[in-house]
Amino acid sequence: MEKSFEGNALLQVLTEGKQPPNCDLTLQIKANYAQEGIARGVWKVDEKFINGNGVAMGGFVTSAADIIMAYAISSKLSIGQSFASVDLHTTFHRPVRLGDVQVEAKVDRIGKKTAYLLADLFQDDKKVASVVSSIMIL
Repeated sequence: MEKSFEGNALLQVLTEGKQPPNCDLTLQIKANYAQEGIARGVWKVDEKFINGNGVAMGGFVTSAADIIMAYAISSKLSIGQSFASVDLHTTFHRPVRLGDVQVEAKVDRIGKKTAYLLADLFQDDKKVASVVSSIMIL
């Protein structure tokens, strides 16, 4: 059976050194901060994420943002609350190439059932993408 990463359980990856979800491992992304609705991480982009045009495929870029947004919302939830992304909108500013990408996410607004998050991705100190997400809290 799969591990559950509801609410603050996901934060145990940072606070207790627990193994991150498989999506983090597969994407080679590591969260390194998540507090008060803000999260940061580093995505290691290598050849497996590069498309036929020589840049990272957009779906991987969006996935990196979605993962770090999960840490951001987790830092605002109570134990037992869960969440899921219900909408993702990505704006690409420049291509993502091989190397490290810094991902920063923050909870913009949170209500009883829905939260809105923003994420920015940077490579070589330049913004490469912005992602907006609606997350339903159950």
